[in-house]
Amino acid sequence: MDYRRYIAEKINVDGVSADEVASLLNVPPDPAMGDYALPCFRFAKALRKSPALIAQELAAAIPADEVIAQVTALNGYLNFRLNRAGLAKDVLSRILCEGERYGTSDVGGGRVVCIDYSSVNIAKPFHIGHLSTTVIGGALYRIFNFLGYRAVGINHLGDYGTQFGKLIAAYKKWGSREEVEKGGIHAINDLYVRFNNEADEQMEHEAREYFRLIESGDKEANELFDWFKSLTLAYVQTIYDRLHITFDSYAGERFYTDKMAPVVEELRQKGLLKESEGAQIVDLEPYGMPPALILRSDGASLYLTRDLAAAIYRHDTYHFYKCLYVVAYQQNLHFKQLFKVLELMGREWAKDMVHVAYGMVSLEDGAMSTRKGKVVWLEDVLSRCVEKARAVLEEKSPDLENKDEVAELVGVGAVAFGALCNNKIKDITFSYDRALNFDGETSVYLQYTCARAASVLAKAKAEGIAAGEAPDVQPCEAEAELVKQLAAFPDAVVQAAEKYEPSLVSRCLLDIAKQFNKFYLECKIMQAEGDVRAFRLALTRAALTALKNGLTLLGIGVPEKM
Repeated sequence: MDYRRYIAEKINVDGVSADEVASLLNVPPDPAMGDYALPCFRFAKALRKSPALIAQELAAAIPADEVIAQVTALNGYLNFRLNRAGLAKDVLSRILCEGERYGTSDVGGGRVVCIDYSSVNIAKPFHIGHLSTTVIGGALYRIFNFLGYRAVGINHLGDYGTQFGKLIAAYKKWGSREEVEKGGIHAINDLYVRFNNEADEQMEHEAREYFRLIESGDKEANELFDWFKSLTLAYVQTIYDRLHITFDSYAGERFYTDKMAPVVEELRQKGLLKESEGAQIVDLEPYGMPPALILRSDGASLYLTRDLAAAIYRHDTYHFYKCLYVVAYQQNLHFKQLFKVLELMGREWAKDMVHVAYGMVSLEDGAMSTRKGKVVWLEDVLSRCVEKARAVLEEKSPDLENKDEVAELVGVGAVAFGALCNNKIKDITFSYDRALNFDGETSVYLQYTCARAASVLAKAKAEGIAAGEAPDVQPCEAEAELVKQLAAFPDAVVQAAEKYEPSLVSRCLLDIAKQFNKFYLECKIMQAEGDVRAFRLALTRAALTALKNGLTLLGIGVPEKM
């Protein structure tokens, strides 16, 4: 049952829809106030009454029933207390029935959501800066699919530009096939760094020429480029496998090479293209933005040109409901320009394009520079976190089987959760010690809570006690609060999709885990008897189900034991 909706439909305020009332309902910070609260301040101007009087009148007009146990008014708030036994029966029955589908819905109705994320650069290893776009995009991909949308994951590869001419020039001068095959992506990157450190004017000229040969279809230049690309994709796939990331399309910048000219011509025909110091621009000054550069003075295209072609292709191909770009906030202006130019071109669907901005990730020891070779590779961060997780497990659970497999789930999960646990726009300084804290707001805490719940259920099974349906029991305070947190999970998933904010799922899971551990410590589970034990086992199973479902949406694995 959607309790917000149920309550909202009981409230009658002239000119205010049930949808608006439902959006205003919140959970009071103090459980003693009730399960839900409606602030009445929004209605004061329209009704020409004080919020306190409005709350009192509404409270008097809403009778208690099998769902709503009590309605009270206090300081302009309308407070609702739900029937705890009925709520528990409804929520637990739903979770235990739906299992791994708990939290899903058909709200998406099959509508397509394109999600552009990760967008790795060919011939460059994954660094820590790619973490957020990859895991946030991956989480949104799973969340939208979970809600009945058809998500299309797009890895918009950085596979176009003069840097590939530089790479070929460096390879020709210093590299060998044997060394590159042996060293893989890191050998390629070393060549790129060496070029930027040592290249003279002659090599710069050769680099431009090699890029021209790539564009003109030269056989040798393109074979070298395709080789570098295949090595890169094989390498990044190992990272994606560890992070549980998938894509439906790898169409990158190069894919749109033959699709840019029609876009430029359309801009010209619609009178949007202007010349400025030899370059071709779209004037966006009337809209409070600098000009959008479409072609440089030498006729070369830019990111914006290719993104315009990509946006039009995606709409014509997928007919999307929304098109998301999971890209760092430093590109805010770029996407404002992109969306405005599309709007000026008459593409009414430009309003359906969204820049999902996020903050930067760094380690505690500072920043990075790819060109200078001072960069922290994501694979190294993952491996180091796994090693540290292995050491922690060795100390805390020396008899644990499959420590290596568990350490992989714990370590990789800790890195991913670091970019998923807080509002995405915040800059993040990643700390190994903080990420692997069993007692903090971490994925390790969530995984450990899952293992604790699984252990209780395993013990019950070993004793021949089934964790089946929940009997009718009047929950105690700790049990009732856990039920309430579990009931909030489906709404958290919907809100995460609507706000493009996976951290809303993360926060919900942390609330569930915190309340489960309080319940675990305060309520004897296996020592209880009869219906009380059956209820608590069902509650334990429901909590484990919700936690697993949420962690799966975030792309984080759940070990059976820790």
